[in-house]
Formats: sequence, structure tokens, C-alpha cells
Amino acid sequence: MTVKECYDAMGADYEDVFARLRKDERIQKFLLKVMNDKSYDLLCSSLESGDMAEAFRAAHTLKGVCQNLSLTPLYKSAAVLSDRLKEQTEYGSDIEPMLDRVREDYERTISCIRELDGQ
Repeated sequence: MTVKECYDAMGADYEDVFARLRKDERIQKFLLKVMNDKSYDLLCSSLESGDMAEAFRAAHTLKGVCQNLSLTPLYKSAAVLSDRLKEQTEYGSDIEPMLDRVREDYERTISCIRELDGQ
């Protein structure tokens, strides 16, 4: 799988990231780092424990990582969740569908990156 094919499979914006990073090797280097980023795991564990401030921070960090790499679907779902968690003090029932969307987008993104990496 090429970097462009990976971006196509994720529904992400290859042209945007290429305009910024200018080389597939550089894009791939940063994409592979996404697999080791702990923001998603922290988001999930923070929501489970009810730590809404930490959940917001994790969602906001995940959103930023995705924006920098033009991982559009995951960026959009993380942004919606981050905005909702910004001043949230308790876990509301409306958060679950947003988290489900982030989870789907995250799993697709990681799966495509693993395929790019040959895993």
C-alpha cells in the first residue's frame, strides 16, 4: 500500500498533507507515530473513570494530531467530541454516540496505517 492509497482508504486528505510535508517518506514517518500516540487510549480510560477534564484534553490532543496529518474523518469526529467535552463535568448519554464515531474512525485509521506499515 502506498501513502496515497492509505489516505484514500482512510478517507483522509492526501493532497493537503503532501502540500505541507512534501514527501511520502516524511508523511509515513509521522503516520507511523500515530500508532504509538496514547491520546485515544487516554480518552477512553478517562471517560470510563469519569475524568471529564482529562477526557477533554485527550480528545483535543487527538484532534490536533489528526488535523496536522490531514486525517480528516478522525479529526472531524474528535473535534465534535472535544467540543462537547470542553466544559463537561459529567458523562452524558449524548457522549456515547460521539465516542462510537471516534472509535470507528480511529480503528479504520489505525488499520490503514498498519497495512501501510506491512503489519
